[in-house]
Amino acid sequence: MVDEKLAKMLRIASDPLHIRNIATSAHIHHGKTALTDNLLAAAGLMSEKAAGDLEAGMMTWQHADEQERLMTVDAANVSMAHTFNGQDFLINLIDTPGHVDFGGNVTRAMRAVDGTIVLVCASEGIMPQTETVLKQALRERVKPVLFINKVDRLIKEMMFTPQQMQERFTEIVIKFNRLIENMAEPEFREKFKVDISNGSVAFGSARDNWAMSIPFMQKKSISFKEILEIYKKDEEERKKWVWEKAPLHEVLLDMVIKHLPNPKESQIYRIPKIWRGDPESELGKDLMTCNPNGKLTFVVTRILIEPRSGREIAAGRLYSGTIRAGQEVYLSMEKGTQRIQNLYIYKGVKTEMIEAMPAGNIVAIMGVRTRAGDTISLEPDTPFEEMKHIFEPVVTKAIRAKNPQDLPKLVEVLRQVVKEDPSIKVEINEETGEHLLHGMGELHLEIIENRMKTEKNVDIIGSPPIVVYRESVGSASSEAEGKSPNKHNKIYMRVEPMSETMIKAIADGFVPEGKVKKRDPKLWEALENAGMDSKETRQVKDIFEGNILLDQTRGIVGIDEVMELVIDGFEDCMSYGPLAREPCTNVVVRLTDVSLHEDAIHRGPAQMLPAVRDAIRGAMIYAKPVMFEPVQTLLFEAPIEYMGDLTKLVTQKRGVLLDVINEEEHYVTVKGEIPVAETFGLSNDLRSATNGRGVQSMADQTFKKMGGDLQLKIVGQLRDRKKLSVDEMGIAKTHSGG
Repeated sequence: MVDEKLAKMLRIASDPLHIRNIATSAHIHHGKTALTDNLLAAAGLMSEKAAGDLEAGMMTWQHADEQERLMTVDAANVSMAHTFNGQDFLINLIDTPGHVDFGGNVTRAMRAVDGTIVLVCASEGIMPQTETVLKQALRERVKPVLFINKVDRLIKEMMFTPQQMQERFTEIVIKFNRLIENMAEPEFREKFKVDISNGSVAFGSARDNWAMSIPFMQKKSISFKEILEIYKKDEEERKKWVWEKAPLHEVLLDMVIKHLPNPKESQIYRIPKIWRGDPESELGKDLMTCNPNGKLTFVVTRILIEPRSGREIAAGRLYSGTIRAGQEVYLSMEKGTQRIQNLYIYKGVKTEMIEAMPAGNIVAIMGVRTRAGDTISLEPDTPFEEMKHIFEPVVTKAIRAKNPQDLPKLVEVLRQVVKEDPSIKVEINEETGEHLLHGMGELHLEIIENRMKTEKNVDIIGSPPIVVYRESVGSASSEAEGKSPNKHNKIYMRVEPMSETMIKAIADGFVPEGKVKKRDPKLWEALENAGMDSKETRQVKDIFEGNILLDQTRGIVGIDEVMELVIDGFEDCMSYGPLAREPCTNVVVRLTDVSLHEDAIHRGPAQMLPAVRDAIRGAMIYAKPVMFEPVQTLLFEAPIEYMGDLTKLVTQKRGVLLDVINEEEHYVTVKGEIPVAETFGLSNDLRSATNGRGVQSMADQTFKKMGGDLQLKIVGQLRDRKKLSVDEMGIAKTHSGG
């Protein structure tokens, strides 16, 4: 017998006007997963009894550690049907994590969706992570609606009157819209704002399964006073009232359908932002119109590895064409063709095998081995923009297999880990045989390490967490020369610090990174807007990890043949700086002159790469190299009697006290800037300083220049740890001479 729910979902999926691809996003513990669970229960896809029950475990939690920590770590895909004004709609929803260490999962989810429900706790208000997830959504032109959750706390704990509740909601909406005004691109500042009166704002309690919006209250003739009364009823009576008068799923999904765009609407303005191809080309037109008969374009946003079989499932968004099981497809990152074995749609949390699916949907495929961010098509074409995470990995752990015979297994597991979570970077230290895991924070690496032991069954030994620093230059250098080992080729380079406007333009994604095509007017315009001279914009050859390479040579015979090697050498130098082989940032490198041997055989990689590296590193040593350390802006909240302990905690950690906010009568928020090197074990220190009553969250992360004495000390420690030697110019080298 054909599954009726599945048949209904497939029927709706063929009409993009009746599809909504959405995410839930919020600060940690503001109720996203309880909301998703209750929406699934209402759609008849899980038991109502267990929905939103922390102890029983959330439906979308797929790992034991999510249950232990009572928090979402991975993004989970779910799909359900909903009827609005007599018409059926398909809702594809991705539940995302709220903890800042797992922000990479939010970034990837935003690529697949067109709208997001942002949850804000009614009592806590807008928090740092609310800002971050909103920024991630706006960066991908994803439209928000607002759900003010945990209103039960205002009623039961804080005893708010109807008047106070309305004032609190208005205050949250004003702050939310102010964030949109500050962070959205000019054309979306007004379009993306939310409004209590038109129903793009709802409020309620995901845990107690009720929600309201002003239009819904008018439709059902309900007053704020009645809402206060529901907590005076016994549980059975309350549930009955909620189901009849204010069902969470109906209010929220009605809001989603009415205020968030369908794929046909959204792709018109999202495609120019997330795809750098020609909008007038055949593929460009297919993408802009979400054409089911057009060229196939599927973007992978997540890789799941089945624990039992070890098979990879790639989930993502189909932007154009129709995807089918058995199709042979081209993978832009892997640069080759593979065959799709199975195609799946989500029914609730579970996947159901299907034969084909048209554009505008979120689906999963099996049979291709790829990575998140890959663009899958039928033949090579312009891929989608790389997904940029808001924060960079700043914490590293060295890990090794406990038993040497487990080394091949460890290498395979690390390959899987990077596929499942691309915000993790893995590096192999050839000198020590250690594998370095770079992550977003201490908790991020702790969870990855724990999963490797418990789920992947590899016994590993991890080092204490280590901070990742950045190297840069303090001034413009004089010209430095690099000679090839055979002395037949010479490279001349200059370096200088990057301007603040250019740093910001690259960080905000207005100037895209990557090797530059011959003609790229879009990039030239972005560079000019960031303050670069129009003649120089044409000389840019590569933008790599926040550094720029320009070719300012003129009329050199053979330069085109070696340019690829110059770019490779530049990227190598930017990955391993001259002081302590830490990554470089905010450096502009200018290739000023080249002297090449006329015979190509004498200017291969073995000759050119050392010359390029010596020229760039030599120029950086002339330019007063500096070290930057990662610094986090943290918020600490606790009862007001712990204010002194919180300020003391910040100053003890080499921190700078930025603000003390005392908005609520009995609570205080202390804002401080603390170097990441001082944050290890901070949650334990906070617990003991506040008797377990303090909470912390991260508002921002940047790199700050170190003082001279501290720089000397840190560089010395890094060189010792990495076992580096220093040549006569002061450039750090590995023992193999790299």
